[in-house]
Amino acid sequence: MAVFRIERFSPLPAAEAWRRVTDWERHAAHVPLTAITVAGGSPTRVGTVFTARTGVGPLAFGDPMEVVRWTPPAGGRAGICLLEKRGSVVLGRASIDVLPTHSGSHVVWVEELRVRLVPRWGDPLLASAGRQLFGGVLDSLLASPGEGRSHDPGEGRDGG
Repeated sequence: MAVFRIERFSPLPAAEAWRRVTDWERHAAHVPLTAITVAGGSPTRVGTVFTARTGVGPLAFGDPMEVVRWTPPAGGRAGICLLEKRGSVVLGRASIDVLPTHSGSHVVWVEELRVRLVPRWGDPLLASAGRQLFGGVLDSLLASPGEGRSHDPGEGRDGG
C-alpha cells in the first residue's frame, strides 16, 4: 500500500481552510482529466459518497469515496474528515485534518492507497506521484488570489 502525507500551513482560518479542502467538486479543477460528482449533493456528512472519474473514454475509471467521519473544526478544535476509497481500481483511505493555529490553520492530508495491477514495488513511485499531485491540489485550494504556494514542512516525507 502506498502511503503519503502532505502538510500545509495557511493564513486562512481553520473553518475556511476546511470549507475549501472539503469542497470535493473543486478538487477536480486541479486534477487533470478528472470530474467529481457528489451523490445526493451538499452538505457533506457521514455517508456522503462522491466519485472522481479520471481518464478519457474507455480508459477512464471511477474512484468512489465515502465519508466515514465528518467533524468540522469548531471552538478551537481541529476538524477531521475520513474517507474510504471503494472503487474497483483504487482502494484505501484518506484523512484530512484541519487544525487551527495562532496564525491561521495547519492542514494535514494522509492517504493510504492501493491501485489494482500496480505491484507493491511500485508503491514508492505511487506515493511520490500522490504527494506531488495532491500537494498541488492543496496549494491551489488554499491559495488566495495573488498568493503563492503554502509552506510545506514535510516536503519529501512519505509518512510511511
